[in-house]
Amino acid sequence: MKKIGTIILLLITFSSFGQEKLNLETCYSLVNKNYPLAKQNEMLVRQNTLDKEIIKTGKLPKLDFDAQATYQSDVIELPLSIPGVTITPPNKDQYKATVSVNQLVYDGGLINASTKVKEVTLKTQQKTIEVNLYQLKKEVNQLYFSIILLQEKRALLDAKKTQLETKLKEVKSGIEFGVLLPTSDKVLEAELLKIDQQYTEIDQSKISLIKTLSSVIGEDISLNVSLESPTVLSSVGTEIKRPELDLFQLQKEQINASEQLIAKKNTPKLMGFATGGYGNPGLNMLDNSFQAYYMVGLKLNWNIFDWNARKKEQKSLKINKEIIDNQQEIFTLNTNIELDQQQTEIAKITSFIESDKTIIELREKILKSAASQLKNGVITSSAYITELTNLYEAENNLSTHKIELLLAKANYKTTKGN
Repeated sequence: MKKIGTIILLLITFSSFGQEKLNLETCYSLVNKNYPLAKQNEMLVRQNTLDKEIIKTGKLPKLDFDAQATYQSDVIELPLSIPGVTITPPNKDQYKATVSVNQLVYDGGLINASTKVKEVTLKTQQKTIEVNLYQLKKEVNQLYFSIILLQEKRALLDAKKTQLETKLKEVKSGIEFGVLLPTSDKVLEAELLKIDQQYTEIDQSKISLIKTLSSVIGEDISLNVSLESPTVLSSVGTEIKRPELDLFQLQKEQINASEQLIAKKNTPKLMGFATGGYGNPGLNMLDNSFQAYYMVGLKLNWNIFDWNARKKEQKSLKINKEIIDNQQEIFTLNTNIELDQQQTEIAKITSFIESDKTIIELREKILKSAASQLKNGVITSSAYITELTNLYEAENNLSTHKIELLLAKANYKTTKGN
């Protein structure tokens, strides 16, 4: 008894690993994680960190070394002579080496404004990536539900095959007892071979779709995967919650930050500086000898007139804001149009499903009658297969419409952004 329990446990274990399960939400998550575009997020963060560090170096002291040797055609000379006093003019060859230190004291908030622009730019770039990844959802939807549809078709084929195999046994028995024609079973056997061909076609299509889905989500998927059929609830409300709307807002914030940066460019800049040097002559131009010297001080820079360049830049940014508002308006309009079209599609498919159910009920009754007639030799196997195929097609239509309805609802949800 203990051995039997162990065997059953092993069978359950092998069964659980033999068929991989996957759901739609997991596919969405894997796209956001594994799609090559998602890797840019980390790159952008590293780049942005470096850019901000570069900007912040503006607050650190600047150290410059300068050396020069010159020869000039003329030098300063006094236009008068003083008795008893000899004033030697500077040499025409002069030498100078200096080390200068400049320290920013006040920049009017320019560095902080530049850093803010970089921060908002990073958020905008990351949101752009999110938007591009979000747009892959519809491709995932199409692949996912196409695979589910093939799963359903295979299940229907299984049912059809089982029914044909059962009927084949009855027909062989009828032939044996002389009730049916000797070739009646051949028609059923040929139909079973056609089903094997359909299996091959479905399996090959499924393999192709699985490979494509695997490439999109960046994860290996077993060819024996079983995709879970999701319950897609109809969205409530009319509010659109797409990441594109957040992107438009971030783009406007980026423009606001750029406006602040432009405003800071014309503020006064105060610098402290110190210069130490060694040269001939030094600061005393009349002393023809090598001397060490230094100089310290403050320097103020203020661009008080820029030919209205700042105002023109601000006007340009204002136009950019208007463009973004226009793009947002167009996006909202197109999205609402698409949602209306999808709602119409959902209503149409729903009505098809109701008709499919009625057709199936009628086809089942017809097939039941055909099965009885075949058993009694009233109709041929071909006539029975025709009615069985009609029922299969009706069931296939119902299954297809149900999957199409799920796909339409998933696309509606994706379009709306819930």
